[in-house]
Amino acid sequence: MAGGKKRKGKKADVEFKNTALTDALQTQDMAAIAFALRHGPTVVPLMRAGDADNPLDVGEVWTYRDPDTGQIALLLFSDAAHKPETLPPHVALQSPQWLRTFLDRHRDEITTVFIDIAGPHPIQASPVDLLAALEA
Repeated sequence: MAGGKKRKGKKADVEFKNTALTDALQTQDMAAIAFALRHGPTVVPLMRAGDADNPLDVGEVWTYRDPDTGQIALLLFSDAAHKPETLPPHVALQSPQWLRTFLDRHRDEITTVFIDIAGPHPIQASPVDLLAALEA
């Protein structure tokens, strides 16, 4: 299996993956998944990449809106290699605090969260359940 995509820049290379989350998804151990989300980054697909010269610009997060129901899903990944090629090409590596803030801010809009939807071991959770896991 290929490793995470790397982004070349002025700083050291960044691997876009969370190995602990990948391992936890493989075993479907919910406690380990929650631990990995609380203590490691998450790969987030972006509609627009952030400005590399502006650390406050994290880009624009991509979400999926079901054309039939209008429901919105947030897709997260343990490794950028698990992101389908059909999604926008940009990704960001976001912290647990960022994920907590984003989910809290958009909890009324997002109906479900998928982690590694096309990966070998996907899971689905509600924003409320994910927030509870991040707060534990």
